[in-house]
Amino acid sequence: MTSVPTLCTALRLAAVGALLVGGGTGATASAETRDISRETLAPNDGWAAAQGGTSGGAAADEDHVFTVRNRAELVRALDGGSSTPKIIKVVGAVDANTDAEGRRLDCTDYATGGYDLKEYLAAYDPRTWGSAKPAGPQEEARKASAARQAERVELPVGSNTTIVGLGSGAVLKGASLQIENAANVIVRNLELRDAFDCFPVWQPNTGGLGDWKAAYDTIWLRGASHVWIDHITASDKGHPDEDEPTYFGRNYLRHDGLLDITQGSDLVTVSWSRFADHDKAMLIGNSDSAAGDRGRLRVTLHHNEFQGVVQRAPRVRYGQVHLYNNRYVVPADAHDYRYSIGVSTESAIHAENNSFTTPGHVEAADLVKSWNGTALHQSGTSFNGFPVDLLAIHNAYNSGSERDLTGDVGWKPSLHGPVDSAVRADRDVARGAGAGRVR
Repeated sequence: MTSVPTLCTALRLAAVGALLVGGGTGATASAETRDISRETLAPNDGWAAAQGGTSGGAAADEDHVFTVRNRAELVRALDGGSSTPKIIKVVGAVDANTDAEGRRLDCTDYATGGYDLKEYLAAYDPRTWGSAKPAGPQEEARKASAARQAERVELPVGSNTTIVGLGSGAVLKGASLQIENAANVIVRNLELRDAFDCFPVWQPNTGGLGDWKAAYDTIWLRGASHVWIDHITASDKGHPDEDEPTYFGRNYLRHDGLLDITQGSDLVTVSWSRFADHDKAMLIGNSDSAAGDRGRLRVTLHHNEFQGVVQRAPRVRYGQVHLYNNRYVVPADAHDYRYSIGVSTESAIHAENNSFTTPGHVEAADLVKSWNGTALHQSGTSFNGFPVDLLAIHNAYNSGSERDLTGDVGWKPSLHGPVDSAVRADRDVARGAGAGRVR
């Protein structure tokens, strides 16, 4: 006869198992009441479900399940980017810009070699320095200072890793998660905030004004495969670039991308996430000359919100990208908006049933931008509540300056869940996307 304690234990295990079946997309309990750390990507949920799927650290033994509350604990859990199956649960706010004792570090703590911003600006003013790349003592001091910050904020994520936020208040501040040459990675239910570069570099341009280049993406995939990003919130919260000064006639940018997928990364699903208040949000394929990316960069983006994003939502080179049921919101006071969908070299974007809400000065023709692109499939698009054909509008509006795009991208997505109308998706994403909203 089964004892009462044994029976109770069995019932508890069965209840936990019921929550885990089917992955994160079908369960109804909240992240507050269920352990999402061993959940895996559901079958057919985008490109990351192909070729064996994505399970992250679900196979981790109990010795490799970590709960972290500060940078030191997070670094130990990441284990230098090892491939040992591991689950990392983030509790509260973890700040990457801290020392070994947990003391907050600012830019002056990283500065070394005599670096001084005023001296840097005086040394490389284009009016006297010209269009050559910065070189000399101040540039060397900047590089050394930047290396000191990178040592703290760049965090390597290895294969077979799951990183999840516990509850609704898990935040990773100032960090750049580096998923490089790694496979089978899951990042869920986590706010990633303000990957802030203390030492941007000036990049002159022989054709005119140059630009400031920042170093850190909040998440950067390089040569990564089978990656599932779900229910994250990524933003510049804390140091918005719009509040930075202008030097050499250009905004002193402190942030790079929110999520960049480059250097042959492949089989990626990004779902139910929120990308907000940022300039260049998402780059898929980093170079027109990276012909080795052909056949890779297969990415699914569904049920994501792009709120207050200036450009790259996403910009795509080479990849087969399925872009469906996403929500785009351009704020009423946004006067620096450039575009949302970037069609670049050999890209094959299949966009369907996405919703765009913009103020009156942003037209439907502004939503798509092409650089050497040839094709874009679009269907079911909603623009301020009205159905529009983005392809036809783009071709009609830009025919004098850009080549017409065809509607044949050479492939049709098969790995996806139900595709809702753009209007319904807009409502669902507004309620459900972002950290702390796992259902």
